[in-house]
Amino acid sequence: MQRIPTALLASLVAASCTQCGAAVEVPDDDAGPPVELTLTGPAKRLCSGLWVSQRPDQEEILYNSVLWTEQQVHDYERGLLTFDVDETRRLVTARFEGAEGRARHFGDQGCVILPDYTDDVYFAPREVTSALPAADATPWPMGDVTPSDPLPADVDGARLDQAVETLFEHEDDNRAAFVVVHRGRIIAERYGPGVHAGMQLESWSMGKSVTATLIGVLEQRGLIGLNDPAPVPLWQSTPDDPRAAIRVADLLRMSSGLRFTFTDDPPEVLAGSFVPGQADHRLAYVAPINAFDFVTTRELEFPPNTVGRYRNCDPLTLGSIIRDLVERDLGEEYLTWPQRALFDEIGIRRFTLETDPYGNFLLTGYNFGTARDWARLGLLYLQRGVWAGERLLSEEFIELVSSPAPTWPKGDYGGLFWLNSQGRIRSLPTDAYNAAGAGDQATYIIPSRELVIVVMSHRSPAAAAQGRRGREIEALGLTVQAVDPSWTW
Repeated sequence: MQRIPTALLASLVAASCTQCGAAVEVPDDDAGPPVELTLTGPAKRLCSGLWVSQRPDQEEILYNSVLWTEQQVHDYERGLLTFDVDETRRLVTARFEGAEGRARHFGDQGCVILPDYTDDVYFAPREVTSALPAADATPWPMGDVTPSDPLPADVDGARLDQAVETLFEHEDDNRAAFVVVHRGRIIAERYGPGVHAGMQLESWSMGKSVTATLIGVLEQRGLIGLNDPAPVPLWQSTPDDPRAAIRVADLLRMSSGLRFTFTDDPPEVLAGSFVPGQADHRLAYVAPINAFDFVTTRELEFPPNTVGRYRNCDPLTLGSIIRDLVERDLGEEYLTWPQRALFDEIGIRRFTLETDPYGNFLLTGYNFGTARDWARLGLLYLQRGVWAGERLLSEEFIELVSSPAPTWPKGDYGGLFWLNSQGRIRSLPTDAYNAAGAGDQATYIIPSRELVIVVMSHRSPAAAAQGRRGREIEALGLTVQAVDPSWTW
């Protein structure tokens, strides 16, 4: 397994900001990523499980959220892969055959992957506080007090119970949470072992839909246009830069055309990654880099708005735009702005957006919210961007994110949301669309049935449990049937 010091990696990535397309030189004796980059992610995930989700059992976190493959389980149980937890400094170190990866908890910014030469980060962590009153004294959805009266007569409680039991019937499916909202009311809710309603859970790429929402907030305020050229200073200030033609809408639709390797690319393509063998798509998850500088210095591979494909470069570029607009145009503090501008508006008191060492939100996957908070976000979309009579997101924005992106051949992607327009999920109506994250995290918005359904799960080798996806599809269909007895699939 090849080795590269993370300090060298960080410096080379920083240098790439002025050398678009530069690559790290590593030995060519292994097609896989440097071993250090296979340890930072596990260290970060254990750190987040301990101090963001505040799960009390370290072994539970390891087996349910850290050890993703059978090989990792094997290495851990043989003592080859180890984890050192420093409770005082809130620092986790993962070690394997002399290599190590580290992550440390920085309060409301969650856990951050560290370079190998420091225990600190390159920004000043900020406390994020909500202006909302106590949730336990405030009615849903602005708080957590739910009605005690029976379900409405047009909701089939027995069918709902069947849906819940179907989702949770196989313990190896590692389900964490299930919340159903109909016409604004929670009508079903259940949590897995050790999980409770207030626990922030690993949400993974559902965070991309939060990025979209923050762009929508800025668009509604008139600070950015969906069809504007993406206001990335490097692209717009460099003469004849072809990236200047990339629009905000192209980034939302993951159709920018930026060169960016993906996890399932063939070895010869991955060999051309910034770090050979390590997919560019995952680099911000495993390396202590400035993620925004990294993605905005990638060159074009395709003309903008011609090829749609799932790549983290586009939502991360939107993240850099959000930061620029908040700090430069609004003159506000970036790390606390989402709480004020979005979360407080829809009843979310604490939603952890983790960062890179430079304080950039990694909202492509490193984010933690409760199932109820995801239901609130889904409810905002179900209400077409209006909350308590105030428009937070424009109709044009809602239409863009929930309509097929023109460059995706299957018509199953919108604007940082997945679509069901072609029946991708056979048990749901075709107007459904959803935020989605790895390991079965989903927030389904179903306008025709006035439904929001949240499914959250732990990510581990059990993610491949036989029949797991089928049980979820069945549970989703039963949920729709509970509010519409005519529904079949």
